Amino acid sequence: MKQIDTAVKRETAYIALFVLILSLLMQSVFLIIGKWNTGVLFGNLLSGAASVCNFFLMGLTVQKALDKEEKQRTSFVKLSQTLRMLFLFAVAAAGLLLPFFNIVAVLLPLFFPRIAIACRPLFNGRVKPEETKEE
Repeated sequence: MKQIDTAVKRETAYIALFVLILSLLMQSVFLIIGKWNTGVLFGNLLSGAASVCNFFLMGLTVQKALDKEEKQRTSFVKLSQTLRMLFLFAVAAAGLLLPFFNIVAVLLPLFFPRIAIACRPLFNGRVKPEETKEE
């Protein structure tokens, strides 16, 4: 099996850290408004882990797709996207159907990676010295 690329590891760690920070913030809000219970905690843990796992699997898919031919690459990425989406739907369904999960705490963390990706340029503001040279 091929090694996991350092970019996949680095970006997954960034997403995991961001999901953790936003999860703590969400838990704090539930605590402040007096609606916190174990369902909030378990729902957050379920979907937070699922969203980080989804991002990691997406990174692995892209890494593996680069080794394939063009036609295989497209179908491989589409299949992966479909399976990962079904996985997220199953997580959301578990939050909706099982009584010991808080629905909001299950659904909200599924969007945390998108927020992290949107904020990524704020943390990549550094310009490398070789990029500033004019050729």
